[in-house]
Amino acid sequence: MIKRRTGLLDIAKQVGVSKATVSRYLNTPDLVSPSLQKRISTVIETLGYLPNKVPNMLSHAKSHAIGVFLPSVTSQIFTDVLQGIEKITDENNYQVMIAHTGRYKDKEEMRLRSLLSYNIDGLILTERNHSPASIKMIQLANIPVVEIMDSVTPCIDMAVGYDNFKASKNMVLRMIKADKKNIVYLSTQLNERGILRKEGYEAAMAAHNLKSFTILSNEIPSYALGEKLLNQILNEYPQVDGIFCCNDSLALGVLFGCQRLNIPIPQQIAIAGFHGYDIGQSVNPKLSSVLTPRFEMGKIAAEILLQRLNGKIITSNVVELPVKYIEGESIANFHN
Repeated sequence: MIKRRTGLLDIAKQVGVSKATVSRYLNTPDLVSPSLQKRISTVIETLGYLPNKVPNMLSHAKSHAIGVFLPSVTSQIFTDVLQGIEKITDENNYQVMIAHTGRYKDKEEMRLRSLLSYNIDGLILTERNHSPASIKMIQLANIPVVEIMDSVTPCIDMAVGYDNFKASKNMVLRMIKADKKNIVYLSTQLNERGILRKEGYEAAMAAHNLKSFTILSNEIPSYALGEKLLNQILNEYPQVDGIFCCNDSLALGVLFGCQRLNIPIPQQIAIAGFHGYDIGQSVNPKLSSVLTPRFEMGKIAAEILLQRLNGKIITSNVVELPVKYIEGESIANFHN
């Protein structure tokens, strides 16, 4: 037999007060005397009461919940972002409702339709390319929206991110400075950020009159895919002396593949990644990479979202954060 969930009436009967008094304690405890607060609190703890937020969330009142859309729930990139978001939401008594999209627009649309039905107060989105239906729903919801991971692509409302084009161009220029001329760009699931990184790579190569060579894959980035694409490069572009990857998962796979094939790094092939995973600094040679400000980005996104919800004026709707460049040892071995 399924046990019935404890309700306000159960608490009221146990304490000997009205249901309205229990509700008043839960919503505005200062309006209830300290002695009665203690009695109600004791009964709530004894009965194991769990508040039902749905009625409030479906009303016109604030839900104190925000929706956060992530393309992956296992990647270090987005766990770092989420930690930054939750640092701020926890401090301000807001709940985070997470939606996993896998970078699919139809999946984002489905999740968005569901979350908006709960009357969430705001949205933090990781992608910029939305379906027409998703954009329409966001417009009708009339809630603040922050899009992250990119400071260049036009945004719906507000954005917090970094310049993917500039970050990629600067990393490739570092590889060229290390006397690498035949650099290949590896990318997966080419979204707006991937396109900007590809364009940054091409701009750096063009600035030195070097030929660009790009390999794209529709598979999810992984170490295994990086090694697989390395073999493809060696077959299709054997003169390769440098590989720039759109993320560290691919870059580490390339690195492990080179080691398996006894290809010296960086002497024969230099390798650079993007995002600066912790594990990249625990391998030998250490991986050169673009370190993105993921925690800080999540934190600022939540801050400006809550500022808007509290009626504060946002001086700029786009916040661009700097990246850092991890020199590592996979572009040039500075110890030799």
